[in-house]
Amino acid sequence: MSRIASAACLIASVFCGQFLFADDAKPGSAEPITVGEHDWPWWRGPHRNGIAEGSAKLPLEWSDTENVLWSSTIPGRGHGSPIIVGDQVILATADGDRRTQSLLCYDRLSGKETWRVDLHQGDVENKGNGKSSMASSTPACDGKRVFINFLHDGAIYTSAVSRDGKKLWQKKITDYVLHQGFGSSPAVHGSLVIVSADNKGGTGMVAALDRATGDVVWKRDRPKTPNYTSPIILKAAGREQLLMTGCDLVTSLNPTTGEMLWEIKGATTECVTSTVTDGLHIYTSGGYPKNHLAAVVADGSGKIAWENTSRVYVPSMLVKDGFLYSILDAGVAICWKSDTGEEQWKQRLGGTFSASPVLAGDYLFATDEAGKTTVFKATPKEFELVAENKLGTECFATPTIAGGRIYFRTATTVDGKRQETLTCLGTK
Repeated sequence: MSRIASAACLIASVFCGQFLFADDAKPGSAEPITVGEHDWPWWRGPHRNGIAEGSAKLPLEWSDTENVLWSSTIPGRGHGSPIIVGDQVILATADGDRRTQSLLCYDRLSGKETWRVDLHQGDVENKGNGKSSMASSTPACDGKRVFINFLHDGAIYTSAVSRDGKKLWQKKITDYVLHQGFGSSPAVHGSLVIVSADNKGGTGMVAALDRATGDVVWKRDRPKTPNYTSPIILKAAGREQLLMTGCDLVTSLNPTTGEMLWEIKGATTECVTSTVTDGLHIYTSGGYPKNHLAAVVADGSGKIAWENTSRVYVPSMLVKDGFLYSILDAGVAICWKSDTGEEQWKQRLGGTFSASPVLAGDYLFATDEAGKTTVFKATPKEFELVAENKLGTECFATPTIAGGRIYFRTATTVDGKRQETLTCLGTK
């Protein structure tokens, strides 16, 4: 089958395979969230756990030319991941030349840019950590609208854009005192889009906005400390929980109402990772002021099943079949038994990691800051290397895997000029 025919079949299957999320049947949901079975509609994928759906054959080896279906330039800079919805690939960027913060849309078949909407105009110079950017959030899509968070002019804003690139609404969430940066991504749930903006200015909060209007439905204040996690909604201990780590707390809220379900002291002051669950525990990790990893019993009892001092500060973790997989920031892969914390194996990969690993089938894809992706088996028996692949010379964005394709946001510096690229990988 030709590349075009193969891609056409992929997109056809996307449009024929839309489904509704279970939480959208709840009272108060204004309209369903419709995403395709071959989509990756928000941060960490359809189930917010870093796991790609489906069993389509993925490339396990690639280079700048091998298994590249298309490659397109990205203006400006950003560390947020692309999302995939229908025939669209959408990401955020901050363009220093144009002094804009924008959403960009590319055609999923060809990689051609189809629209660009500027949401903020003005200074986009990054004044935080050198590994941050002024477009580090990953968009979220409910099937009809695309939501994105930006730090702009000392405040956090959430914007909604139509699928054809028209700004629908924009809401100032809170003033923001910059410390390391901002990268919290929006989370769609029921009739809401949920956003957070922890910061040391005393104006931190987590808030739920009406998807259609941007009106605030509920909000909760957060402690006066810097923190970088995104709100994540997972089913744990038999119920859906909106989970926040950091600010020296582990917090669980009812995502529909904002009601506190439970909260305990723990985690660390500053966290970056999005927690995952095995259904019974949630896993918190942080790197400031100490290295910390803990399995917190998710029933609100306050019990800690196990903990250690591993530094899983930036890359989020993964759970598969009762085992917890992690990439330490310093380039070490580890597998633990999720209920006891018993280490199964440890393997040095090399490099430094900011992007989170992604699981597809039996394979884990872990990309370091220099653009090298290590592919290895998700098995507790032993570390089993499958391949090592290089793309570009810099990568901070977590790759997106959907519909048998891998989408990378990388950068290359040539003659002193940095250029970001969006690359779609797939088997011929």
